[in-house]
Amino acid sequence: MSWTALLPVREALRGLAHPSHAPTALLADSPKRWRRALPYVVVLALTASLLPSTIAVLTDVYGMNAGLAGAIATGSAAPLLLIAHRPLQAWWIVFPVDIVCALNLAGLDARDNTAWPWPPPIIVGYLFLMLALALREPRRTLVTVWLLTGGVGYVLGQLAPDRGNGTHVLLFVLSGVVLVIGGALRERGDVQRRLAEQETISEAERAQRTLLEERARIARELHDVVAHHMSVITVQADSAPYRISGLPEAAQEEFATIASSARESLAEMRRLLAVLRSDGSEGERAPQPGLGRVQHLVEATVRAGVPAELSLPAGLGDLPQAVDLSAYRIVQEALANVVRHAPGAATRVSVTADDGYLTVLVVNGPAAEPVPALETTGTGHGLVGMRERVRLTGGSLDTGPLPDGGFRVAARMPLTTVPDDVKDPR
Repeated sequence: MSWTALLPVREALRGLAHPSHAPTALLADSPKRWRRALPYVVVLALTASLLPSTIAVLTDVYGMNAGLAGAIATGSAAPLLLIAHRPLQAWWIVFPVDIVCALNLAGLDARDNTAWPWPPPIIVGYLFLMLALALREPRRTLVTVWLLTGGVGYVLGQLAPDRGNGTHVLLFVLSGVVLVIGGALRERGDVQRRLAEQETISEAERAQRTLLEERARIARELHDVVAHHMSVITVQADSAPYRISGLPEAAQEEFATIASSARESLAEMRRLLAVLRSDGSEGERAPQPGLGRVQHLVEATVRAGVPAELSLPAGLGDLPQAVDLSAYRIVQEALANVVRHAPGAATRVSVTADDGYLTVLVVNGPAAEPVPALETTGTGHGLVGMRERVRLTGGSLDTGPLPDGGFRVAARMPLTTVPDDVKDPR
C-alpha cells in the first residue's frame, strides 16, 4: 500500500489530534446571559446524574468492584464537563475509559438481560458527547469518530459473542443519527451567522453609498452657487479697465490675469459638473430654490392633509446662497418626512436669524390618528442629506423624537464665511 493511499487516514487522525475551533463555549456569542450559561448548566446536570447512576449500574447490575466502578464512572462522566468548550479532548478521555469498562465487564459473570459491551449510562453519556462534537467539529472529524466507535464496538462484540446483545450496533446507529442532527444544526447556525455578517456589511455599504450620493447631489447644487460668484468676478475683472480710468498697465494686466483664472476655473467646474450629472438628470439645471419658496412648501404640505404653520420673519436680507439653499432643502425634507411617517400631525416651521446665525426649526406632533403611515420604510437619505448640508455650511443639526411622540429637526447655520476645514466634504 502506498503512502498516498494513507493520506486520508492521516488527515483524519490529525483532525482528532487538533480541534478545529477555538476553546470557546457553545452559545458564547449569544447576547443573553441565560443562553451563555445554558451549556454549563446542562453539562453540570448531566455529570451529576450520570456519575452516581453509572456507579450504581456497574455495581448492582454487573457486579463490578465498587472501587473500579467508581473509577470508571468518574472517567466516563467527569470529562463531560469539558464538552461545552472542548468536546474533542473530552472524547479522548471518555472513549478509552468506555473501552476499559467493556473489557472489564467481559470478564465478569454474565447476568440475564445485561447490555454489553456498552452499559446504558455509558451509551447516554456518549450520545451527549457526540452531540457536542457535532456542534463544534468538521465533518471529517465526525466521520472518523463515528467509524472508530463502530469499529471498536464490532471488535469488542467479537471478543465475547455469547455476551453481545447488539448494544454496539445500537450505539453505532444512534451516534450516527446524533452526529447528523448536530451537524445540521451547526451548519444552519453557520449559515445564519454568515447571513447576519453579510447584512451588517451590506448595511454599512448602503450607508456609505447613501452618503456619497447625497454629497454628489449637494456638489451639483453648489456648483450653481459658486459659478455665479465666479462669473461675477470674471465680468468685473474684464470690465475694470473700462470702468476705472487711469489704471496703470500693471493693474490692467493683473485684472486680465484674474479674469483668465476665473474663466479657467469655470471651465474646470463645467467639466466636473458633466461628470456629476452623467445620469442625464435635467431637472437640476433649473435655478436653485431658497427660503423665498418655503411658503409654497408649507402650502403644499397643508394640501396633503398636514396642518402646518410657518413663522418666517420679513426682511431676512440677502443670505449666502449655500445657506439659503440648505435651509430650503432641510424644510423640504422635514415636511416630506412628516407626510410620509406621521400623516395628519400638527407641524410648525420656524426660521429665525440672530447673532449671525440662521436657525431652522421644524417640529411635528404625533399622528392625528393611529393609522398606518404612508411609508413604513426608508433609505435613510433624508437625515444624511440634512447633516451633510449643514456641515458644509459650518453649522450644526439636531434631530430626534419628542416625548409626546413627535419629531424635531433643528438646524443652525452661520451667515458668515464658511471655515476652510468644513468646505471639503471629505
